Amino acid sequence: MAVRDILLFPEDSDTLTTECEPVEEVNDEIRQLVDDLAETMYDAEGIGLAAPQVGVNKRITVIDLSGPDHQDALHVLINPEILEVEGSVVREEGCLSFPGLYGEVERAERVRVEATNREGERYEIESEGLLAVALQHEIDHLDGVLFLEQMTPTKRRMARREYRKIRSKMTRQKKRKKRESST
Repeated sequence: MAVRDILLFPEDSDTLTTECEPVEEVNDEIRQLVDDLAETMYDAEGIGLAAPQVGVNKRITVIDLSGPDHQDALHVLINPEILEVEGSVVREEGCLSFPGLYGEVERAERVRVEATNREGERYEIESEGLLAVALQHEIDHLDGVLFLEQMTPTKRRMARREYRKIRSKMTRQKKRKKRESST
C-alpha cells in the first residue's frame, strides 16, 4: 500500500472534471489501487476518496465514516451506479481536492447504489444520512462533477472566492517554509 498525492483544484481541474472509465476486470492491480486509495484517504483524514483524485481515470471509490483510527467500515465501490434516490437534505460538505473549503450542498437524503467489491462481486448498499451524501459526492467525482457544481450559483461564487483566499494562504505558507528551510 502507498499514500498517493491528492490532486488539487484548480491546478488539476482537467483530471478532476473528466468522466472516468469503467473497470473491466477486478485484478491485483485494481485491488492495489483500492488499498492505495484507502491508505491515502485515512492519511488525509477524509471519509471518501475517488480514483480521479489521485490521477487515475477509473470508476473506483472508497468510503469509510469510521475514521483512520478504526478503519472497520471501508466501503469499496467499483463501477458504482445510483439506482434510486429519495428525499432531499442540505449538508455541509468538504473535499480533499479542495483542502479547507466547506459549503452547503443539496443531495438526496437516501440512496440505493449497486457496485462491485474488491473481490469482483456485485452488491447493493442502501444508505441515508452522511453515508448517502458521501456516496453521491464520490460518485460525482467518477462522473467528473465537483461538489462546487452541486451548490447554488450564489454559494458557488462565494465558495470559489473563499477557496482563492485559502489557496493564497497555503501558497504563502509554502513559500515561507521554503525560505526558512534554505536559511
